[in-house]
Amino acid sequence: MAEIKDPENTILMELKDGTVVIELLPDVAPGHCERMKELARSGQYDNVCFHRVIDGFMAQTGDVANGNMEKDFNIRMAGTGGSDLPNLKAEFSGVPHDRGTLGAARSQMPDSANSQFFINFKDNHFLNRQYTVYGRVIEGMEHVDAIVRGEPPMDPDRMISVKVAADAE
Repeated sequence: MAEIKDPENTILMELKDGTVVIELLPDVAPGHCERMKELARSGQYDNVCFHRVIDGFMAQTGDVANGNMEKDFNIRMAGTGGSDLPNLKAEFSGVPHDRGTLGAARSQMPDSANSQFFINFKDNHFLNRQYTVYGRVIEGMEHVDAIVRGEPPMDPDRMISVKVAADAE
């Protein structure tokens, strides 16, 4: 397992092939990091599907309202919702959208990010300063690379569980 320097700002995402370790960037995007931890701690990310996975681009997930594959799941609705918490203000920065970074998914409105996020499969610098970067994969990117592709995938993969490392046993 990767060396976890700050367990309070490290996410452990369990996928079908193994654990993805994500280092949050609270100094860059404190609001987005707090939101991810809040949703992880309440279990809302558990069993949420990857509803938009584009080869050579990114894997998107995090629709806690419509993406839970254990609760009234309809793949056509996945990706249309968020959480019951208010939307977040954009926290754009100079941190580039490199391979393995987490970006906040949003609508055309910059301050519309809520619970959805994406993980970049490759450097996507055309997204720089337009989408909030608030974490990076430090271990397990091969498990992200193995996520089933599709918009939406016919048989989507899911986040089995998402935990804050400080809470993990």
